[in-house]
Amino acid sequence: MNRKTKVARLSILSNSILIFLKLIVGIFSGSVSIISEAIHSTMDLAASIIAFFSVRLSSRPADKNHPYGHGKFENISGVIEALLIFAASMWIIIESVNKITHPGGEVKSFAVGFIVMFISAGVNFIVSKKLYKIAKEEDSVALEADALHLRTDVYTALGVGFGLLLIWITHLNFLDPVVAIIVALFILKEAFELLKNAFSPLLDARLSDDEIMIIEDTIDNYKSVYCNFHNLRTRKSGSTKYIDLHLVVPENMSVKNAHNICDNIEVDLENKLRNTEVMIHLESCNNQCGNYEICEKTNRPI
Repeated sequence: MNRKTKVARLSILSNSILIFLKLIVGIFSGSVSIISEAIHSTMDLAASIIAFFSVRLSSRPADKNHPYGHGKFENISGVIEALLIFAASMWIIIESVNKITHPGGEVKSFAVGFIVMFISAGVNFIVSKKLYKIAKEEDSVALEADALHLRTDVYTALGVGFGLLLIWITHLNFLDPVVAIIVALFILKEAFELLKNAFSPLLDARLSDDEIMIIEDTIDNYKSVYCNFHNLRTRKSGSTKYIDLHLVVPENMSVKNAHNICDNIEVDLENKLRNTEVMIHLESCNNQCGNYEICEKTNRPI
């Protein structure tokens, strides 16, 4: 089992335990904010399960039917996770508004609820930190989405915990659904960011500006032996980055030298941007680029 799968499994285990604790305490105390946190953790569990299977599927090698691999399984899982968060947030808001308009009993067991919320925050902080570390090292959008879920759960659990403390001090029970709505709005913001990040690669959006700059600077390192380059295109599938471009070389340059230039550029790009596949299309300059100095350097060893 690879690192991505192991850490995804850890997220499933931690979320399962926290959901059980939050549901028991939420039902016993009558706190809608604690129950909203249980619903949030349930969505986190669903997201963790989706992430677990998506990283396993995305790790499959390319095959006859999927020559570019299975990386977009991770992006699809990110979109599904975002939609689940949207649904959970709307449910929390509806239930909270209903409790404000139709107030029920008082919130009970502040101490237990407070303790459970801070235990939840601590566990999720540790797990999300580990998830985020592996996500960055493996460039996994599914694990990054899962880490983002849990990191948000840290903030929302702390918010609910302090909300319970405030209710205990002030005896203003209407603060409980108000805190739940604030939690839901925070989760909605998280869902929007996640949806945007996960959906873009499905439309073959280009890489980030920083990554484009790295690509262009790397190619520029070889400008003394080629004429120019154009038609630079980039996209991403899961953790794999795809780069293709047209490289213009002097008309009389040997195939061997032109091939060596391409090999050197590809190796440099793959070293600077992990999980990268590069495709370079060679074109002949035919002395029409205006870079006559380069065109005169034909057949020099590379």
